[in-house]
Amino acid sequence: MIPYTSFLYFGVSLYVLIPALIAGLFKRVWKIWLVLATIVMLVIQYFTTQNILPNFAVNELLLLIAYAVFQWLLAIVFLFIRRRGKSQPVFYVAVFLSLLPLLGAKFIPLFQADYQIFFLGLSYVSFRSLDVIIGIHDEMIQSVPPVQYLTYLLLFTTISSGPIDRFRRFNEDWKRERTRDEFLLDLDGGIHRIFTGFLYKFILAALIKQYWLDPMSQGTNILHIASYMYAYTFYLFFDFAGYSAFAIGFSYIFGIHTPENFNRPFLSRDIRDFWNRWHMTLSFWFRDHIYNRFVFTALKNKWFKNRYTASYIGYIITMGLMGVWHGTALHYIVYGLYHGVLLAATAWLNQRYKGNRLLNDKGFGWQAASIFITFHLIAFSFLIFSGRLF
Repeated sequence: MIPYTSFLYFGVSLYVLIPALIAGLFKRVWKIWLVLATIVMLVIQYFTTQNILPNFAVNELLLLIAYAVFQWLLAIVFLFIRRRGKSQPVFYVAVFLSLLPLLGAKFIPLFQADYQIFFLGLSYVSFRSLDVIIGIHDEMIQSVPPVQYLTYLLLFTTISSGPIDRFRRFNEDWKRERTRDEFLLDLDGGIHRIFTGFLYKFILAALIKQYWLDPMSQGTNILHIASYMYAYTFYLFFDFAGYSAFAIGFSYIFGIHTPENFNRPFLSRDIRDFWNRWHMTLSFWFRDHIYNRFVFTALKNKWFKNRYTASYIGYIITMGLMGVWHGTALHYIVYGLYHGVLLAATAWLNQRYKGNRLLNDKGFGWQAASIFITFHLIAFSFLIFSGRLF
């Protein structure tokens, strides 16, 4: 059962949400119910079979459990080694092993279509597990208790499509002794987001798809493609933002302040601003763990004569990897590289022309112009992402 895609899912979820309203009134009971509810919902969501080989099927729940245990053991072993001293080769091996299931799911089907080792949410869960490995390496994470780690990794509210939480942020909620007043605030925030999710996903996105996106998908001339581009852009936002609102709302009710994922992205003045507003948990993850590390290492080791070159190349590498994370199909890779080039170009313009009014002027006309141009650059990127051009 795919979360937040049918009213059946919401009906089933009431069996864990209603007791959560009672458990939330007690300081420690809510945490116990969070663990139990996650177990119950994971069994419901993943009680299906996955064809790994042509004549060999495995229950998805077993795949999920095997993955989670493997990642926890890897974190424990790496933590033990890290306490004995810092080793870059060991860190790289730990990162590779943590990413190995995701790499297998992404690339093995390219060579052997009959092999499908995959469960719903693997891409998102992989980033959570990798965040722990990186946190241990940076000595920001000192312990990975099994119940806490597995709840963070497999939290049923966000497992399938995010938002992507960080272990240290999750740890703050886990250790919090939630008072009744805090529970009521969480409940208010959760209900507000759930109703927002219904508006976005089941009303606005559904109407756009039925009356705009689907009709335009049949046309082949330039006007149909342009209209499809706008339809897909708005549909993608309302569908994904609606899903994120559900996931965050459910999490709040269970005492977990899952980070926001969208902040009025179509009001962005440039591409950098856009990635500070769109799918924020993903873009911030790539920024912190890939872009910043690449630029820091490049500057430290003086890989380039011009210090700005590291930033430009860092954008292209980071967004290229983000494209591959979405999928190995050509349109995903082009989508990522397209945004990498736009980010590098924006940084170059700001560096070369510091008085650029289109990007920096606060006058209404210049702001409106920059928002208009940025929106169309974004919409075209989503046309690429949709695969319609390929």
